[in-house]
Amino acid sequence: MRPELQILPGQRRFSKTPWLVPMLELLPPTSIGHLKEWGLSTVFVLARNYNKLVHVWESVTAMVELWHPQTNSFIFPEFEAMILLEELEIMLGLPRYQRGEESAISYTVEQINSWSILAYITTKKNDLYSMTSGMHVHLLPIAQWITSQCKRKTTNYTDIAKAAAICICGVILIPESDGAISFGNLSIIDSISEGMKIGQAVFGFLYAGLTSAALGGPFYGSDIALELWMGMYFQFRTAENPNTECKTMLNHPLSYVGGRLHMSTRA
Repeated sequence: MRPELQILPGQRRFSKTPWLVPMLELLPPTSIGHLKEWGLSTVFVLARNYNKLVHVWESVTAMVELWHPQTNSFIFPEFEAMILLEELEIMLGLPRYQRGEESAISYTVEQINSWSILAYITTKKNDLYSMTSGMHVHLLPIAQWITSQCKRKTTNYTDIAKAAAICICGVILIPESDGAISFGNLSIIDSISEGMKIGQAVFGFLYAGLTSAALGGPFYGSDIALELWMGMYFQFRTAENPNTECKTMLNHPLSYVGGRLHMSTRA
């Protein structure tokens, strides 16, 4: 419909990350317990099954064509639809933002020092240089540190959980490009362990990514959240030919969240 749009800017930036699942399988139970305490149970399940998840980029592209940057909504011929913060929090199992909490939130504007956030992983400058480039943090070196800590059976479970949160949130909630997140998003993820709610940040980042793609730029943000939202609202009908199987449905993100919807292959 809109030839000026690329097939999907950023589609090739989201290849599978082969290091994610093997690293998560090594996490000690205590560290997993911390992730659950911080409200990342569903995100952890999605990350554990990341290699199985199927992204239908054509449907995402079709939705990008309908996205209106000024109204932040999808414009269909007869109606508008938008993703709500409450929906995103429910689908991803994130701690719910309650209206009225605004007065309890204070913001400090200061320069983000990613090295200080990463200091519990390493204080060696060479290691920090390998983890960062420009204004981004690479997730692979962090995953390698987690793997080494788990294999050595160290007991710094909270630090391991914080590092794992950076990895799973950087892939599932706030992906920017393959295996990298910005310093700003690193700071947001780091605040989870302090009880901060990040639903709004995930929500806003996805909206910004949709707007970027609609204007011909790269797509970024939680493509999994978008797939979940589409899966909740789009009706799947049974295929006319009973011999037709669509095994993609078995690995739709909806199959791994909430009560695990059993998606039929006959759709």
